[in-house]
Amino acid sequence: MHFAYSPRVDALRQQLLAFMDQYIVPRIGAWHEEVAAGAYPVSFMEDLKAVARSEGLWNLFLPSLGENEPGMGLSNLEYAPLAEIMGRVHWASEVFNCNAPDTGNMELLHMFATPEQRERWLNPLLDGEIRSAFAMTEPDVPSSDATNIQTLIRRDGDDYVINGRKWFITNASHPNCKLLIVMGKTDPDAETHQQQSMILVPFDTPGVELVRNIPVMNHLAPEGHSELVLRNVRVPAGNLLGKEGDGFMMAQARLGPGRIHHCMRSIGMAELALELMVERCQERKAFGKYLQQYSNIGDWIAESRIEIEQARLLVLKTAWMIDEVGAKAARKEISMIKALVPRMLTNVADRAMQVYGAMGLTPDTPLADMWTGGRALRFADGPDQVHLRSIARMEIKASEANRGATAAYLTPPGRHGS
Repeated sequence: MHFAYSPRVDALRQQLLAFMDQYIVPRIGAWHEEVAAGAYPVSFMEDLKAVARSEGLWNLFLPSLGENEPGMGLSNLEYAPLAEIMGRVHWASEVFNCNAPDTGNMELLHMFATPEQRERWLNPLLDGEIRSAFAMTEPDVPSSDATNIQTLIRRDGDDYVINGRKWFITNASHPNCKLLIVMGKTDPDAETHQQQSMILVPFDTPGVELVRNIPVMNHLAPEGHSELVLRNVRVPAGNLLGKEGDGFMMAQARLGPGRIHHCMRSIGMAELALELMVERCQERKAFGKYLQQYSNIGDWIAESRIEIEQARLLVLKTAWMIDEVGAKAARKEISMIKALVPRMLTNVADRAMQVYGAMGLTPDTPLADMWTGGRALRFADGPDQVHLRSIARMEIKASEANRGATAAYLTPPGRHGS
């Protein structure tokens, strides 16, 4: 595994850093002001997107892009350092058409859409003309196990009729959200992992109700983590994505890259949190000494650096594995980074908040938002416990072939030599 930046990636990094410094960081305050005033999308988003696309900083995330599709076609490993840079400002990835959940939805459509579906939905998404949402999670069942999904997708002649309730559906409150990819059950009596299907639902279809934008840790995201009700929503049978019964398989295909993108961006947030902490401790005095002169602050800085580097290396290894052997073969590594990185981010952000004092709790710094994002990410795309359980099961299964091999390392009474 070689993680050094190629000349192409290093040039893109420098270009992206310059773009962030010139166009995005100076607008952080304006973004917050407009959103607080109820203006969303912000007035300058489309202008920034146009500049980013003109500079070639567009659709950086999708390795399988065709020659006639807009974007760079970078591998997951090549994309990782770029996603990290975007992660420093939580809304920046949309400027480059690299924001969740649209990235995962574009990957799904790229893999499974019919030519007609690609024309209607994938192309506008690749061009950044619309936004989309992935409607899987439900309030009444543990949705971390996708076999629990209760939404029904029933065939009725040339249509499907959908009934169910979804929540924490990211992007559903975005004014430009035009498409829902809905996961539900087409055959509740089929084999457990063949009951689910996915279907494309235009947001303006009768029966789709946006109930509320749910605050997360009392933080209200303008794009929404929303609750939806689907009441007798009728769409043509041609809106089915893939085949009936393929929903579980497609969900797994989508979640692998989605999880690693979240982790890549989280490392960028943690880097910024550490930078803020280091600067603050050198300029703030308490009881006659700069904060950096207190040993516990030095320990926090060192521990944060160690944790970030460990997390980054595991994320890069996982990206490399997805590129080399596919997401399915890298599922243990994907689960490991998903359990590790959000905790790392909240740890680093928490230390930085402590160094900033009361200011760290306010919107005057991005630290509270980082902490909130990291904490929420411990649920998004599967709770920690689900990933830890998966890792443990894979470890135990891998040990079966060599069970008993550790006995040679034990020295019970009577086995101390001949």
